[in-house]
Amino acid sequence: MKPATQSPNYAPCPSSVGHRRLALCLLLTLTMQVSEAGDWTRFRGPNGSGVSTSRDLPVRFGPQENVRWKTSLPPGHSSPAFSREGIFVTGFQKDSLSTTALDRKTGKIRWTRDVARNRKGNLHRDNSPASPSPVTDGSNVYVFFQDLGLLAYDARGNELWRVPLDPVNTPFGIGASPVLAGNHVVQVCDGESGSFMVAVDKNTGHVAWRDERPLVRRGFSTPVLYRPEGEDLQVLVPGSFQLVAYSASAGERIWWSRGLTWQMKPTPVMDGDFAYVLGWAGAADPGKQEDVIPFGEVLGTHDSNSDRKLSKEEAEGAISADFYRSWHNLDLDLDGYLGERDWELYRLRRASVNSIQRIRLGGKGDMTETARGWQYHKSLPNVPSPLLYERVIYLVKDGGIVTTLDPDTGAVLKQARLTEAMSRYFASPVGGDGKVYLLGENGDASVLRAGPEWEVLAVNRMGEDCYATPALVDGKVYLRTLSALYCFD
Repeated sequence: MKPATQSPNYAPCPSSVGHRRLALCLLLTLTMQVSEAGDWTRFRGPNGSGVSTSRDLPVRFGPQENVRWKTSLPPGHSSPAFSREGIFVTGFQKDSLSTTALDRKTGKIRWTRDVARNRKGNLHRDNSPASPSPVTDGSNVYVFFQDLGLLAYDARGNELWRVPLDPVNTPFGIGASPVLAGNHVVQVCDGESGSFMVAVDKNTGHVAWRDERPLVRRGFSTPVLYRPEGEDLQVLVPGSFQLVAYSASAGERIWWSRGLTWQMKPTPVMDGDFAYVLGWAGAADPGKQEDVIPFGEVLGTHDSNSDRKLSKEEAEGAISADFYRSWHNLDLDLDGYLGERDWELYRLRRASVNSIQRIRLGGKGDMTETARGWQYHKSLPNVPSPLLYERVIYLVKDGGIVTTLDPDTGAVLKQARLTEAMSRYFASPVGGDGKVYLLGENGDASVLRAGPEWEVLAVNRMGEDCYATPALVDGKVYLRTLSALYCFD
């Protein structure tokens, strides 16, 4: 962890300087505590839970049914975040990245701010340059783009500050969204090499701390927050092989629990002093593991020129044939060789196991032995986060396979296929008003009656691809397609 008082790339807006703006920021800090409670201010709402307290949510809706308003938007995968009066989303065009504010009641666009897309990082075909969702403190909004960095705007669209960040070495792009932890905007940037997490003062744009994550590979999980009784706020960050709790104020690693898979995508959900952490990655289902020898041993048998690294030719026979053919997944820093870090991450990857697991929160240092509870390994989603709603865990997998689990034991309560919604799933399930909402890539939106023995109430057809997670706010369902944001009531 590296403390800092100012980013070398910090670029304040002229309008952000002055005592009047500072006083306004202090006022917003106080009012934020009220607006954030129970509202949908970040990815998946309150602390990333996906749970809403809204009532009278609609069961049936679609492009021609129960539409309160519809607003056309630039393409993007980000989910909407809600301030007291506005809604924020991000999008992109070929050479620009946009942040848009809409009126919460009418859907009318209040403002759009574009910034130049000066670089174009690698992306998976199912990802986009505008996948991370905004976060708001009730007035100001904070956004992240992998092709730029962090940006802050006030309620009127004035840029407050920007913090350019280095490109992340990842073949699939970034999916983690920024979160607010106290007065800090926290962003995780995990890649094949150079992974890090940064915390920026939300009022000034100064970098408060940064932590390098050398034994973390590409990841897409958004953090959640945890405050142990009598202790400071913690940021829980899932990454390759372990869940880590950081001090929100100082960035120190407080405790961690090992045993996660090698590539993390979903966001954890919490229940008191427990978290439910889901991870699925390729070649890591139970029974696929391999005992890989340490780096020192493989050098003794395959490092023919004694340069303490392995060329592709030297590595042949030292690694499994399937992985040898995927050299780009082994040479993580792209230098043409396998060094000690590359090999160690290959070893850890081959030992990792996909699961959803219950982890007891809190402690100091390595808490794996006492923290890890039950694990479940079957029918795991790839991208969607789990939902814990009314004492039932919901999982939705590609093909429309829905599994419910007992949060105390991990026992399967029900598993069945949504026969009318057998799409791929990228959006995460959300719950409220006794209902669970599941959104497929093809725009099929299923509404379930919540419960261990859930039932399908309706399948609504949007007729357009959907990647963003729905929001349940004010008795309404907000759903983003590739071309528009809908409000249903």
